[in-house]
Amino acid sequence: MLKHILLPTDGSSLSQLAIQNGVQLAKSMGAKITGISVIPEQKYYLYQTDIIVQVREETIKQHKLQADRNLSVIEQAAKDAGVACETLCEISDYPYESIIKVAEKRGCDLIMMASHGRRGVGAFLIGSETQKVLTHSKIPVLVYR
Repeated sequence: MLKHILLPTDGSSLSQLAIQNGVQLAKSMGAKITGISVIPEQKYYLYQTDIIVQVREETIKQHKLQADRNLSVIEQAAKDAGVACETLCEISDYPYESIIKVAEKRGCDLIMMASHGRRGVGAFLIGSETQKVLTHSKIPVLVYR
């Protein structure tokens, strides 16, 4: 029996479908959910000028706004289904690490996330956060495709 499901989101339509199905799974099992969105850290190693600092601050602000929009989808789906929900935004250049750490810290017994189905060279060049979570997580992962 599941008690706590982690639902990562990147805002994609496939991610939103995984969220809807994850919320329904949580409802059917009486589980609560935690939604997570991970935004990039935006490190700058070049000489810091006022322009670069302003661009960095604006970029972070835009990423945070998008993460809040993505997380609101989870919050609304949970509210509509009557499922207990909390959300958080993490900052990391390695989303899979944040997803796993949050799942462990929050005591989740399942991570449910979407996969875009990239294979071969595409998966190698772009990378697959889902594949990395599958590879490194000790917590079961349910992949929605």
